[in-house]
Amino acid sequence: MGRFVAGSISALALAAAGLFWWTGQASREPVAVTARAEPPAMLGEELPEGDDNAMGAAPPAPPAATARTREEKRFDRYDRDRDGIIGRNEMLGSRVKEFRKLDVDGNNLLSFEEWAVRTVEKFDGADANKDARLTRAEFATTAPPPKPPAKCKC
Repeated sequence: MGRFVAGSISALALAAAGLFWWTGQASREPVAVTARAEPPAMLGEELPEGDDNAMGAAPPAPPAATARTREEKRFDRYDRDRDGIIGRNEMLGSRVKEFRKLDVDGNNLLSFEEWAVRTVEKFDGADANKDARLTRAEFATTAPPPKPPAKCKC
């Protein structure tokens, strides 16, 4: 029993010493010092030759915007943390809204019935006589509407 107590006390003492050493190291990190800007010239003061702070001087032009491709924009929509890499969670994050629509009971699990709700609704809508079977004529009503023909880009 004595060894257990002594071991526990020494482990806590080592953890506390490590914590104090670690926080001491963090406070010794170098701090960046920024240069102090010179105050603007007062009215009536002469400015040195070639100084851009003179009254009436045009401000520098803003940098030109770069044209980004569609693919770069699409990549940036998925890359939430802007590290240049799309992780699995970032890729699946775009599907959360659709998942929430299907998860009707809100338990973050999709049962087969929740996942297949559109198919069940389509089946029930097509089953005209409500006998839980589709004839060829009833099944034909489930066909998606035809897409209009593409216009020629001549």
